[in-house]
Amino acid sequence: MADPTDRSAAMADPARYYKSLPPISKAYGTLCFFTTVLVQLHILDDHFLILYYPWVFKKFEVWRLFTSFFFLGPFSINFGIRLLMIARYGVMLEKGAFDKRTADFLWAMIFGAISLLVVSVIPIFNTYALGIPMVSMLVYVWSRENPNAQINIYGLVQLRAFYLPWVMLLLDMIFGSSLKPGLLGIMVGHLYYFFSVLHPLATGKNYLKTPKWVYPFTRSWPKHSLSVCIYN
Repeated sequence: MADPTDRSAAMADPARYYKSLPPISKAYGTLCFFTTVLVQLHILDDHFLILYYPWVFKKFEVWRLFTSFFFLGPFSINFGIRLLMIARYGVMLEKGAFDKRTADFLWAMIFGAISLLVVSVIPIFNTYALGIPMVSMLVYVWSRENPNAQINIYGLVQLRAFYLPWVMLLLDMIFGSSLKPGLLGIMVGHLYYFFSVLHPLATGKNYLKTPKWVYPFTRSWPKHSLSVCIYN
């Protein structure tokens, strides 16, 4: 679990805490939050954001390939949970397993986004909003990187982090949400983890090395220390 002093700092000085967040998780969470705010204020229409391939290819509405990742749905319990997942597990992943590897973390998200776009072409896996699958992917990768970390679910149940993605699916079912987005995220998360960690360990070959063109995007971003992320 994260150090409780981090949560206390966030409550005491939210602006300072926000500035201390790693760049990719901060940018992604911020975009998701303000996208929903704009939709709630009727400044943006959610139909303008969703992924619908006939409109992408026939009407050349290519922005949908990007905006579909930033919509987590309207303000609701599910929206709050997903935003919390980014703020907690996305941040811990970026500051933990990807500490001082900002380009690698960016590449992980790019790979995840491309994989989700490809999988979404298949009719049975088609989904209009890819934000929830992306968050599910981040949670899955974090759970594999920290399988023995102890987490609390609403202060009621304590379990190993390895089971967190599956607990999130159970919560989706309890709240009446579709299981498809969460399952897609787990599938793509496992695909990334297999080719970036498991396969290299077994064969010594890494087919998911971060491309050189990714590094210039992160060169000026600050590096973060692992010291802010502590597990029990």
